[in-house]
Amino acid sequence: MRQQKFDVTGMTCSACSAHVEKAVRGLDGVEEVSVNLLTGSMTVQVDDQVTDTQIEAAVDAAGYGATPHGQQIADRTAPAGPSPVELQIKNMKMRLWVSFGFLIPLMYISMGHMVGLPLPGFLSGIENGVTYAMAQFLLTLPVVYVNRKYYQVGFKTLFRGAPNMDSLIAIGSTAALVYGVFAITRIGYGLGIQDMQLAHHYHMDLYFESAAMILALITLGKYLEARSKGKTSEAITKLMDLAPKTATVERDGQELELPVEQVVSGDTVLVRPGQSVPVDGVILEGNSSLDEAAITGESIPVDKGPGDTVIGASINRAGFFKFRATKVGEDTTLSQIIRLVEDASSSKAPIAKLADKISGVFVPVVIGIALLAAVVWLIAGATVEFALSVGIAVLVISCPCALGLATPVAIMVGTGKGAENGILIKSGEALETAHSIDTVVMDKTGTITQGHPVVTDILPLAGQEEPALLQLAASLEKRSEHPLAQAILDRSGEMGLTLEPTDDFTAIFGKGLTASIGGQAYFAGNEALLADSGIALSEQQQAQVAALAEDGKTPLLFADSERLLGIIAVADTVKPTSAQAIADFRGMGIDVVMLTGDNARTAGAIQRQLDIPHVIAGVLPQQKEQEVAKLQAAGKKVAMVGDGINDAPALARADVGIAIGAGTDVAIESADVVLMKSDLQDAVTAVQLSKAVIRNIKQNLFWAFFYNSVGIPLAAGLLYPALELKLSPMFGAAAMSLSSVCVVTNALRLRGFRPKRTGAKLRHSAEPAPADIQEVHQSDLPTQQEGESTMKKTIHIEGMMCTHCVAHVEKALNAIDGVQATVSLEDKNAVVELEHDVADDVLKAAVTDAGYTVTSVE
Repeated sequence: MRQQKFDVTGMTCSACSAHVEKAVRGLDGVEEVSVNLLTGSMTVQVDDQVTDTQIEAAVDAAGYGATPHGQQIADRTAPAGPSPVELQIKNMKMRLWVSFGFLIPLMYISMGHMVGLPLPGFLSGIENGVTYAMAQFLLTLPVVYVNRKYYQVGFKTLFRGAPNMDSLIAIGSTAALVYGVFAITRIGYGLGIQDMQLAHHYHMDLYFESAAMILALITLGKYLEARSKGKTSEAITKLMDLAPKTATVERDGQELELPVEQVVSGDTVLVRPGQSVPVDGVILEGNSSLDEAAITGESIPVDKGPGDTVIGASINRAGFFKFRATKVGEDTTLSQIIRLVEDASSSKAPIAKLADKISGVFVPVVIGIALLAAVVWLIAGATVEFALSVGIAVLVISCPCALGLATPVAIMVGTGKGAENGILIKSGEALETAHSIDTVVMDKTGTITQGHPVVTDILPLAGQEEPALLQLAASLEKRSEHPLAQAILDRSGEMGLTLEPTDDFTAIFGKGLTASIGGQAYFAGNEALLADSGIALSEQQQAQVAALAEDGKTPLLFADSERLLGIIAVADTVKPTSAQAIADFRGMGIDVVMLTGDNARTAGAIQRQLDIPHVIAGVLPQQKEQEVAKLQAAGKKVAMVGDGINDAPALARADVGIAIGAGTDVAIESADVVLMKSDLQDAVTAVQLSKAVIRNIKQNLFWAFFYNSVGIPLAAGLLYPALELKLSPMFGAAAMSLSSVCVVTNALRLRGFRPKRTGAKLRHSAEPAPADIQEVHQSDLPTQQEGESTMKKTIHIEGMMCTHCVAHVEKALNAIDGVQATVSLEDKNAVVELEHDVADDVLKAAVTDAGYTVTSVE
């Protein structure tokens, strides 16, 4: 199967899009069709046997035009001329000026006498009836000509059995024109035979002003609608405008300024202060501070140096640097964002299917109602003029524009607003589904927490000071490759400490290290290392270590040959916004579940800190998807928030998958919603935005249905017998235009969307709310099915101290052919499934080479 996008021309209402969908869906080999009225686009999923020509022919047979959507994003960032929207608005404006330019004198001639305005002598009196009628006819013709598109499209689709909004306008205004021409002949006939009563009768029943007014008011509504729809795509336009048009490239030792489209992967690109980064790449030399707010939404400039990645459209605030282009053209992050926002705007939410189904049969039904109303009034004894007026009014008031615009306008504005906030929503379906979730499942590492260890506590003992303890610790750890050591080095670097040279460095697996500084021996590690070295801890010191461990931190002990000098605790800390985000979810009535591979003690510390109701600990990557499935089986609507890579199965299983911390890799394939910042609060904003969009769509649909349910009976004259209320065709046209403008204007209110912090009302305390912690063990994994030959071995390992160690061991074992390993930090072992027999020595060697000790293999 392949997916192809087309630009469709000639569509004016949701009935059009429904007929195009029906025509293309009738082709053999077409799996799915989605037509968007607002963007004039069609996305088709077909097998390889269906050609673009066949699809274009099917659309043409339905009365519309289709061409492949071949314009490149890179080309769109630098358009050669006015955009299609601008051209449409310009054309509408011209039609509007001509229409009202001729309508004003027409209205003066036809209705001026009703308010006492004088008419020229050659138009006054029944004896000048033909001249009077012909003047109106001639003033109507220019209005008809400039708006001929309604007739061209309307009658074309009508004769092909797929009438649309233009068909209603064409039939209604044509009926008024034909009747007016008929009235001219009757006036002339009456004057010819001196039957002044007959001439006077038709002199008062000309409908030219109705035909011209209908066309003018419809064009006014379309003009306002086109201007409003142009505003809905401002987010995409702003993104396109971010991309610089040129780039300075170094080739063969020369600096060349080229159009950004000519930059190729591997080029060396130069960026000076104040310039925008033209494409994605990796810095080769130089340092700078880059403003990535337009792409990631992060307001604080980010310092970059050699080896760091840069994103196209970022602004270089300070410093000169060179970088190697890695992603150009459609592969850049900006292009991916633009494409994602466009696809989401063009996609169709499930709620739109209701409007599409109704619109598909709406126009034929309205034509039937108009004919029936006219016939019934004729049978009831009404004049032909009255019956004709009723029929025309029903036709022009029933145009399904508002119905067709109710959903796509709101979705386009909503996805654009999300993009402005660094929230990329993949489809209209995801946008709709997010509003109904009642449970959000979160990964811990990198989602709730920072994803890397940092120093949290520095507890100096034995007369030490914090800087001195940290300097000693960093000096001892500088030769260690352990992630916990890096946390200490990072903190010492922040404080600008100078490290001491060390001698006799020895790493002791599973315990720590020893080294000497200035001839003095020092120890850094856990309690076991100090016990082996003959250094005892007091009860108070043991309590401090236990308290830190209970809080989910890893205490590192530092001692000389005689006593403990201090404790430094390291942990993967909670992000600053995670507490507020979880409170916001709970404030919205959404249950929160944290999934983590850590043990129950570490998970409990995070739970107490953030007041999380439910925690499932000890979860392996393959079990996350199972936990999401369990919640769904219990009737929950589940959103999964993860990093978009390790959590891919769970993200795909969830009703809405939200990838957080995507950075320059937007992880489009692994989630329905991509958050450009590593901020859990953006997930809250995505749900709130979904609720706002769906609320807006429901308001639009309500008013569209309400308008038609009230307008059609009124136009058909149902209230005339009792109240003598009847809607004239002119007022019907005005009301129809106004309804479309109101729907679009209501959707544009979403541009003022602001996220709410609903969790502020929740009461927080040091003690956790009633909650549960489940711990999933390896024994909970699905057992081997009967008939499979997989063998299992358990490897007992010493030296693992954190989840990074687990990852190293898993990677080493899984690199062996036929081995699938699951490593447990708490149980200090690895369970391996073997597709064929693998010698114990091979398994031991893999773990040992990774830097850890194997005690036994079972």
